Formats: sequence, C-alpha cells, structure tokens
Amino acid sequence: MRRRRLLLAALAWPVLARADASGLVAAAEAGDLPTLRRLLDAGTPVDGRDGRRRTALLAATHANRVEAARLLIARGADVNAKDELQDSPFLYAGAEGRLEILRLTLAAGADLGSTNRYGGTALIPAAHHGHVDVVRELLGTAIDVNHVNRLGWTALLEAIVLGDGGPAHTEIVRLLVARGANVDLADRQGVTPLAHAEQRGQRAIAELLRRAGASGRR
Repeated sequence: MRRRRLLLAALAWPVLARADASGLVAAAEAGDLPTLRRLLDAGTPVDGRDGRRRTALLAATHANRVEAARLLIARGADVNAKDELQDSPFLYAGAEGRLEILRLTLAAGADLGSTNRYGGTALIPAAHHGHVDVVRELLGTAIDVNHVNRLGWTALLEAIVLGDGGPAHTEIVRLLVARGANVDLADRQGVTPLAHAEQRGQRAIAELLRRAGASGRR
C-alpha cells in the first residue's frame, strides 16, 4: 500500500509542478509581488514553465512588470530561458523596448549571442522597431553589430528596410555606424544599406551612410 501511494505521488508530481509554475507565471504577469514571494518561499521553482513554456520572468517581461522581474532575477531566474517561440526575457526585452528589464537581464548575465526564431540577436529587432534607448544600451555591450539573421539582414539593414526613415530610425543608423556597423554589407540579393535607403527616399539615412563611406554598389 505504501509503495502504491509513493508511485501515485511520483506520477502526480509533474502535474503539481506545472500547476505551481503556472501560478508563479500568472503572478509575475500580473505584477503580484506578495504572491510571487509566497510561492517562491514555498519552494516553487523560479524557472518553472507554463503551458507555453514561459518562465515567470518571461511573463513579467511580456507585461513589462519591472519589479516582478527584479524580484525573480534576485531569486535566480534564468534571463536566457526560452519559450516555445524561442523568446527569452533578454531577447524579448530587447525586441519590445523593455529598457529597464533589459538592463536587469544584462546585469544578470544575458547571453549576447543568443538568437530568436529568426536567427537574430536582441539588437536586430530593437533596430527594426525603432527602440533607440535599447539599441544604445546594447551597443554599450560586446554584442555583434554585424550579426546576420536568417533573412540575410543585419541590424543596420533592418533599421532601413523595416524602419520608416524617421528620427528614431535615423538615430539608430547613426548609433550603429558609430559602433562600427559595416555600411556596405549587402542583403542576400546584393542590395546595400545605402541602396535600400535611396530606394525608400530615406535622405537623412542615406546621407549618414555616404558620410561613413558607403558605396551604394550592389
């Protein structure tokens, strides 16, 4: 009888663990610090996953719950743990402009070389979405400014091809160039950053690239 009870308990453990993790994830997403502390103090794994393989820290990042993220990181949450979409707290914070959480992840050992489902580092979608402060923060690290994703684009190319040519994207191009971005590194079709900028009528960006020595040749 005792053996049977132990076997049933062992079989039930994964279900209970998922339930506990789901509660932690929900509390993080809601920014419910008292519940987070209670669950963590009771032994809920800080990097437990919900049904989408999100950790509590990733859920806090999704909802931009800075204090929840701070608490979880202080309790040892993995800033590089990825969900089923290959997002991690670090990568998502970069892509979606969560500057405060990004800084927390960097201080906690974010993997600068980690990539998202498109094969891009945190810098590439940050440049694409026009998150100037996030780009500036990332460029203060050793992140690879010329990393090429699966689409064949660098952060510089994404800032131009997927940007709007406005002040934010122009400043991002300036920051990337100042950090040593290769202004002649073309896409898979051989189109250079300068050629893309000219095609899109992005005059300020095109001028920045020319001053940096871009040739514009395909």
